[in-house]
Amino acid sequence: MEVPTIARRSSWTGGAVQERLRRLNLITTIPPLAFVGVLLLVLTARSWWHVVIQVVGLIAALATAERWTAGDYLRVARPSLVVTAVVWLAGALTDDSAAFYGLSLVGSFLIPPLRRHRIAALFGLGMLVAVVGAANLLVHDDRVGARLVQYVLVPAVAVLVSTAFMFVSQKFFDLIAELEQSREREAELAVIRERVRFAGDLHDIQGHTLHVVKLKVALAEKLLDSDVDRARAELGEVRSLVGDTIVQTKELAHAQRRLNLSAELENAKNLFEAAGIHVRVERESEVDDRVSELLGQVLRETTTNILRHAQARQVRITLARRGIAIVNDGAAEEGPPELGGLATLRHRLGENGGELEVSRTDGRFLTAAAFPSRIGGDR
Repeated sequence: MEVPTIARRSSWTGGAVQERLRRLNLITTIPPLAFVGVLLLVLTARSWWHVVIQVVGLIAALATAERWTAGDYLRVARPSLVVTAVVWLAGALTDDSAAFYGLSLVGSFLIPPLRRHRIAALFGLGMLVAVVGAANLLVHDDRVGARLVQYVLVPAVAVLVSTAFMFVSQKFFDLIAELEQSREREAELAVIRERVRFAGDLHDIQGHTLHVVKLKVALAEKLLDSDVDRARAELGEVRSLVGDTIVQTKELAHAQRRLNLSAELENAKNLFEAAGIHVRVERESEVDDRVSELLGQVLRETTTNILRHAQARQVRITLARRGIAIVNDGAAEEGPPELGGLATLRHRLGENGGELEVSRTDGRFLTAAAFPSRIGGDR
């Protein structure tokens, strides 16, 4: 017999999900089956022997059901099938019409998980129950018609009904398992997205700082022989910059970091001027506080890209209420105009309702970020 899908359920759900499903299955499966079994025992048992064989069959069926809730029932279900078949045979021979109950339950657990030939297996189980029940006619020759209904027809139909019910029940629990797995995956994706966001912020802080430190140290080396005081000042700025970066990194680790656009603008001007680049800042209006931090990220990333990848001599920064535009000359004529950090920023701005434009024309590189006129509660 091939291994049923449900026997491998624990391999495609997490441990926590599997435990929740097991508890749910235990609550919704074991008590009803036990109640029906005890009810049949009370209503049909006419001797201590009937009590014994029905209890044995019920125990075998409940053991299979308990293992089914754990996703590891196959090794129990096979011997239980044999035990309950013997119980049903003993019940048929001793005139106990309810002894088929355990066999119908065990069979209903075995058939639905099969990948193929489930219909054939179902009819085979029905035939087994009917043939075993027909043994009652070997020892009792009165009321043949009634006995055929009681020991052949009713048990066979009961097997069909219980198997159909178990098939629906299994589909329901498999659907619950898939939904739980989807929730786990969503949680994992949320963690991954947060890690990517953290990595991007860390790159914004440390990548930018390291490049600035490199420029300032190189400038200080050139000034050592000609202007020691200025070289010392540059090294002091490097030390201050490293200290600020350490603080920002700690704030980022505790989710407290927020960029200040004014500070980023002043920092960009100082960096460009230190690199011999002329900067012009134009303010069309005061920047909306709700987009200030994102525009600061755009300015920081663009400043780093200009210093790294362009041979710029002039930079123009234009600030609007809900946007910023940075234009520089000296852009490379070859290669893609969009850089990796800006691609990440485009995604981040898009999540907040903004747009990022990147273009290159006649050696000039434009980076522009803008937000729609209605954002975050505007009316």
